[in-house]
Amino acid sequence: MLNISGLNEGIVLDHIEAGKSMDIYYHLGLDKLDCTIAIIKNAKSSKMGKKDIIKIDGGLDIVDLDVLGYIDHNVTVNIIKDNRIVEKRRLKLPKKITNVIQCKNPRCITSIEQELPHVFYLADEEKQIYRCAYCEEKYGKKKF
Repeated sequence: MLNISGLNEGIVLDHIEAGKSMDIYYHLGLDKLDCTIAIIKNAKSSKMGKKDIIKIDGGLDIVDLDVLGYIDHNVTVNIIKDNRIVEKRRLKLPKKITNVIQCKNPRCITSIEQELPHVFYLADEEKQIYRCAYCEEKYGKKKF
C-alpha cells in the first residue's frame, strides 16, 4: 500500500473521477503555484471503484471553487487544519462562471472586444446548460 503523508494545513480534493486529476490540476492553475501538491491517481474506492485525489498544502484561497464546481461538482473538498479534517464541502454547479469557457459565437461582443470577460450563467441546472451573458449562446457543460 502506498503511503502519502498527511497535511498539517491545506485542502484535499477527494472523489475525483479516476483519470481526471490532471485536467483539474491544469484548469485550476495548480501548476503555477509554489506549494506542495500530491496527485494520487486510481486510488481504490468502495464508493467509486477507483478515484483520484489531489492534496494541496496551503489555504483554501488558492483554489477557485466555482471553477472546480463547473469541472466536476461531485468532488468533495476537505479542509485540513492541525492534521485533521475540520470541514467537508460539497460543490454545486456555480450560478455564474467567468473566463472558464469562451463564447464561440462570432457575433458575440466578446469576439470583438477581446478584453471583456467571458461570463456565463447557469440556465438549466438539470441539463447543465450555461448561456453567455452577452449573446445568450447556449453551451452544454463539456466533460474535461
